[in-house]
Amino acid sequence: MIMGSRDRFSLKLLGAAATSLSLLVEPSESVADSRKDWRPLAPQARSLSGLNPAPDPLSQTRAPAEPAVSAYPAPAAGDGVTTAGYNLSRWAEDWTMMREAKKRRDVLDRLKFIPLNARQTIYLTFSGEMRLRLNQTSNPNLGKGPLQRQEIMRLVGGADLHITRYFRAFGELAHGGISGPNIGVPTAAMRNKLFLQQYFAEADAPFSSLNAGVRYGRQEFTDGANLMTSQRDNNTLRFVLNGTRFWLRGKKLRGDFFDFHYTRLGHGGARDDVIDRGIRFSGGTAGLVIPHSFLGKSKLYLDPFVWRLRNRRAVWGTGQAREERVYYGARLWGDVDRLTIDWVANYQSGHYENRRIEAFQVFMAQTYRLGAARTAPRIGVHVDYASGGGAFGKGTLRNATVPFGNNIYYSYQLFLTPTNLMALAPNVTISPIESVRLTFEHQFAWRASLTDAVYRANGTAFSGSQSTHARRVAQSTRAQAVWTLTRRLSFTGRYEHLQAGPALTRAGCTSSDFLAGWANYRF
Repeated sequence: MIMGSRDRFSLKLLGAAATSLSLLVEPSESVADSRKDWRPLAPQARSLSGLNPAPDPLSQTRAPAEPAVSAYPAPAAGDGVTTAGYNLSRWAEDWTMMREAKKRRDVLDRLKFIPLNARQTIYLTFSGEMRLRLNQTSNPNLGKGPLQRQEIMRLVGGADLHITRYFRAFGELAHGGISGPNIGVPTAAMRNKLFLQQYFAEADAPFSSLNAGVRYGRQEFTDGANLMTSQRDNNTLRFVLNGTRFWLRGKKLRGDFFDFHYTRLGHGGARDDVIDRGIRFSGGTAGLVIPHSFLGKSKLYLDPFVWRLRNRRAVWGTGQAREERVYYGARLWGDVDRLTIDWVANYQSGHYENRRIEAFQVFMAQTYRLGAARTAPRIGVHVDYASGGGAFGKGTLRNATVPFGNNIYYSYQLFLTPTNLMALAPNVTISPIESVRLTFEHQFAWRASLTDAVYRANGTAFSGSQSTHARRVAQSTRAQAVWTLTRRLSFTGRYEHLQAGPALTRAGCTSSDFLAGWANYRF
């Protein structure tokens, strides 16, 4: 890949970030002090899907010298939710509070705000992450065989240069490693020596009563339901796109517009991770703050969207062809008193070669908190439908799909995806102590069309499943435990037993158990 001046500038920033990455393994000066400001994670409607918890007041702090601009509520602006100062997308964090020395508790806090001029309007923020993870799967790929064990490491270092509050440049380097028995050939999203994960320039400024901004370069994009657009944090390397994003945000309304190409990953250095011109994702998402008096006491958002996904190498059935798919949909999400909802519906049209596409999806997740405290137990259920049919025949293609959603929502082992799928999953979340969150779920999965296949997370069909003519796909029993030891260090454990149903067993598949655990440290 030929790199331009912006790329070389980003690499200079990333070099500084990589130098600071060594600090990841150094302990904080005072773990006890850092725990004083810990805030419990709030269980969400999609509690097993990896959604971030509710916003934290710490993340909304802005230093007096920073000019305030009336804009759309940050948790709903399409950049993910920030908790205790941290966000999955590190550029979405605001560390201007760290310009005050009394707010810094250790040497890593000093890295969050490094002034580069006397007025402190130009400053640098460093970020980093280290994740050590172990996955163990019986009967990998749902085929009878020896146990698979994956030993996974992620290292990330980032640098965020702010030039006044109106301009910034962000860069992020990542390394992904994986080893272990029976792992086959790892994908480039799991093993990569050095990945230029993000690099972009951004301008953002007030315009009349709105805030207007534009971002150009390689970036994470999650402006949509987690099941449709996700960074895919389950992988070693995050999912990123290349292109332009533009937004207008007011107090109650917003509009977000984008034009991206996917990234084609290599296994080596940063030069073999190139823009994939064969897949293009573009469109727009709007946002509306629903009045708080609606349905009594509420905090709800409505996000209509129109997206287009063009793929020159789409595969359905036994063939590969050019596909253009348009999504028309809306998302209603937020809180109504103790009830949390996340509802999404979309209709998909377009063409797969010379065949018409007609498909749709409905995702409905809701939980109810059984008490006034944020740590009170929650009970919930998610009900989902994704149409299917036509991949192995002729005529209209009715298989629904998503651009790059979060597939662990349906299977930690990535054996299911919202294509030709119906799912029902009751769940419960408890916090026996403030720093621990436990979630249990049992999911029933069926397929929508008996004449089409069962599909994995990567979009490929389980061989022969299109001919089994059985409705029941699987039942899954799942558990997750998250222990947030400090604001930077957390431990996660997951277990899943997937009991294959006749839609799979008649195609030669079998049941599987999955166990995973990891430690994650961020600064």
